[in-house]
Order: sequence, then C-alpha cells, then structure tokens
Amino acid sequence: MSSINIKFYQEMKSLKLFAVTLMITATTVAFAQDKTETFKVSGVCSMCKKKIENAAKGPGVKSFTWNEETKLAKVTYNTKMVSIADLQKKIAAAGYDTEKFKAADKAFKNLPECCQYDRAEK
Repeated sequence: MSSINIKFYQEMKSLKLFAVTLMITATTVAFAQDKTETFKVSGVCSMCKKKIENAAKGPGVKSFTWNEETKLAKVTYNTKMVSIADLQKKIAAAGYDTEKFKAADKAFKNLPECCQYDRAEK
C-alpha cells in the first residue's frame, strides 16, 4: 500500500471514530434533557382533566397526565425547552390552582360551574 493510501485510511478511521463519538454524545445529551415530575393541580372531574391536560400541551412536553382522584399531574418534559414553573403557570391561566400558582379569580370563575372546586387560600 502506498503512503497516500495509508494516510487516507487513517484519516477515514479517525473520521468514523469522531462520527460515532458525536452520535453517542448527542444521544446522551438528548436523553439527559428529559425530566419527569409530579405536582398537585386542583380540579374535580373528567372535564377538568381534559382542560388541565390541554393547558399543559406545548413544545417540550413529552407526556402529561392528571389523575382526577389523587389530583396529581405527572409530566415528562424537555428541560431545555420548558420549565415546570412555565407549565404550572399555563395550567393556572386556564383556571386551575397548582402547587406554586393560584389561578386568577377571573380564570377560575370562567370554569364551568361543575369544575369550580373549593379553593384553599394561598
């Protein structure tokens, strides 16, 4: 083999190693950005469930479910795209109190009567 072929082979080997390392790093970073958390959200019925879950939809939210019985929301989200505070603010803007944010009275009063839960003072 000529010295040119050997040099080309070595460069291609280095390039392949670099590409594999880059793919592994990118995959690791992508998965490291996802986080799952739970938090309380006030609500009472299946209509509340639908509204709460719709309010939480958006960029960076991988999955979101709210349990009508436990009042717990479980969210998996990309921490680079959205924060847990942003999610709770969106839910509060829809009229539902969360652990960190109380819905504005106007948003709460705009909920259907059956969805107007007993509110604790915050």
